[in-house]
Amino acid sequence: MGNRLSKIYTRTGDSGETGLGDGRRVPKDHPRVEAIGEVDTLNSQLGLLLAGLAEQGISEVSDVLRPCQHRLFDLGGELAMPTYQALDAQEVERLEAAIDVWNDELGPLKNFILPSGSYLIALAHACRSQARTAERRCQQLNALEPLSAVSLAYINRLSDLLFVAARIIGRRQGVSEVLWQAAARPSA
Repeated sequence: MGNRLSKIYTRTGDSGETGLGDGRRVPKDHPRVEAIGEVDTLNSQLGLLLAGLAEQGISEVSDVLRPCQHRLFDLGGELAMPTYQALDAQEVERLEAAIDVWNDELGPLKNFILPSGSYLIALAHACRSQARTAERRCQQLNALEPLSAVSLAYINRLSDLLFVAARIIGRRQGVSEVLWQAAARPSA
């Protein structure tokens, strides 16, 4: 790919619109732009998680999550260029395989857990919740302009992977899961 951005600012968005890869100009709050923005936010948060995992030497989780940053960039490309297709079913299957391996080690949940216990666990859960937000924005867009089934499956499966990753990070750190404790019911 050649050098595409010779200038970072273009002034073409100052009026509240932005350009898509297919040449359309849409408002910056268009559902497609909202979806692109949420995917971008997730990618940035995932970068923070990967940096923390590198500092802690938890390479097993990093090795699974690192390609996800690239695939999120691909998803952003699909969102920006509606006829472009980059993701495929093999990537969804890769996430499912990782989920299955980690879930086999962890065993079933017996209670709800909180996004807590360590910084990295909480950060993985922040990524998971951001993935859910990105998924909702993609589904909102899908109701107006259909997206590929693979892209929708990918963002859904990624949030599942991040949930299990948070649990496996805790296991690797030797940190117990923080179990949810229901509030005491008010007496009558």
